[in-house]
Amino acid sequence: MTGYIDPDRAQFEAFKALDRDHPIEMLNLVRFRDHAAYPEGHALAGAGLSGAEAYRNYGRETAPIIARLGASIVWRGAFQTVLIGPGDEVWDEMFIARYPNAHAFLEMVTDPAYRQAVVHRQAAVATSRLIRTKPGKGGTSFG
Repeated sequence: MTGYIDPDRAQFEAFKALDRDHPIEMLNLVRFRDHAAYPEGHALAGAGLSGAEAYRNYGRETAPIIARLGASIVWRGAFQTVLIGPGDEVWDEMFIARYPNAHAFLEMVTDPAYRQAVVHRQAAVATSRLIRTKPGKGGTSFG
C-alpha cells in the first residue's frame, strides 16, 4: 500500500475549488506506523512512541482547535474486515469529522497551533485516505 500522508498540490487545489459555503464531512481512514517517525531534532524523535501514541498526541493538541471551529467527530468505527476492495487496506482509525463549512477546515489547517500539532500526524501515519463529502439525507434505501 502506497503511503499517503499529506495532500498533494493538485488535490488541495481541487478541494479549495469546491463550494465552501455548506457543511462538509471528511471521511478519515488511517493506518499507523509501527514506530512514530518524528523529524530529527523534534523533542519526541527519540521517545520510542508508536504511531498510535503519536496520533493520540495529534488528537489531544487539535481537539481545542476543532471545538473552536464548531467541528466534531460524528462517527467513529473499529475496522473489522474488507468485504469489497483491496485486502491490504486495513485501517487503525476510521472516523467522520463534520465541519460547519470548508472555510472552517481551511482555517484549521492554516492555524499556527494546528501546523505545530500536525507533526504528530505526520509521524504517526503510514498511509491514509481523507475524503471530502457533502452531507446528504439518510433513509431506508441505498439509492
